[in-house]
Amino acid sequence: MRYIADLHIHSKYSRACSPRLELENIAEGCRKKGVDIVSCADFTHPKWFAGMKEKLVEAGNGLYELKKSPSNPTLEKGEAVRPVYFLLSTEISCIYSKGGKVRRLHLVIFAPTMEVVEKINNKLATLGKLASDGRPILGLDAKELLKIVLEIDQRCMVIPAHAWTPWFAVFGSKSGFDSLEECFDELAPHIYAIETGLSSDPAMNWRLSKLDNVILVSNSDAHSLEKIGREANVFEIDDSVSNFYDEICRILKEKDKNKFLYTIEFYPEEGMYHFDGHRACKIKMSPEETKKKKNICPVCNRPMTIGVMNRVDELADRPPGAKPKNFIPYKSLVGLDNTISEALGVAGKKTKAAVREYENLISKGGSELRILLDLSYNELSQITLPEIVEGIRRNREGKVKIEPGYDGVYGTVRLFSEDEKKENKQTKLL
Repeated sequence: MRYIADLHIHSKYSRACSPRLELENIAEGCRKKGVDIVSCADFTHPKWFAGMKEKLVEAGNGLYELKKSPSNPTLEKGEAVRPVYFLLSTEISCIYSKGGKVRRLHLVIFAPTMEVVEKINNKLATLGKLASDGRPILGLDAKELLKIVLEIDQRCMVIPAHAWTPWFAVFGSKSGFDSLEECFDELAPHIYAIETGLSSDPAMNWRLSKLDNVILVSNSDAHSLEKIGREANVFEIDDSVSNFYDEICRILKEKDKNKFLYTIEFYPEEGMYHFDGHRACKIKMSPEETKKKKNICPVCNRPMTIGVMNRVDELADRPPGAKPKNFIPYKSLVGLDNTISEALGVAGKKTKAAVREYENLISKGGSELRILLDLSYNELSQITLPEIVEGIRRNREGKVKIEPGYDGVYGTVRLFSEDEKKENKQTKLL
């Protein structure tokens, strides 16, 4: 059976995250999105972990689920609702010196049980203040964090988060490394996967032969309920499998292409660090333009933030379009809310018309990802407007127009031209 998994999100205790990120709301958000397995989020935070122990129970398959309660229905309109399962994972920020440079890395940790999480938390609490943030900052070498986690339980996994982000990533232009070996030394073979992040996609990572021995995963790193599932992993897992946690880790470690079907991707250009630039001066440049300017902002004459595309170019040993053996395919998607707002020609995804049609589609189509990935055009035409069906078709076929993001500014991906949006708006009674 197909399972869509988003294995890196945050809770209300992480800085700059929505107060609505509670376990119950996360589960409901996953149902709406079509995410079957989700990160429990921020398990190092004492209050959040206490809530996890209170609200989550073993699901009998190596994962966890919410305790049954009136606010956690198992029946809907007389039909069984597919459970949302929680995988125990969290993100840690490591800031330390190595090789004569200050390094800033974010790392995702997977853990098999609550008991293992408790051991990890007890150890890390001696090294920093876990209550300060859902994503705690530790003055700890990434290699040492990996060592600590594996010594507690070999079933744990550590995955470099959003591996190319300039400021906080293993390959980031501001504080990262040029290889996994440089970062993790002799423990590098224990890094089985890296997270591509919003500003890169698998095709960009395929340009580095040194990454052929790891698998590429994609997660939302959601800071709000609406962002859950914007990137995800699609696995085929037989329901007879006794332990889903072990199976997911096995799939990643063995790069099992038969069970890892594809990843769901943000268009990397839409990520806020795809191109180079200087937000304060509203300067955005491609890597080629940046090289001509010698990385200096033409407005203020200060260094620009070097983006992900430029950093990939710097480390790549293959041309664009190259594919390694046994690569995992991917599908790039524009979110359903953006697709609807463009198709209707309205000002944004939060307008009443767009929200109303989004809820209509979810109620009739089952979930966002089912609508974007699975329903036939004939099925879609039975539940929504022709313009929205056309938007979904363009979405699936990758017919988009893109303005890349840079230096903390999100890019924009368009499915319709401005003239088409005006025409769409004029033909609808909104």
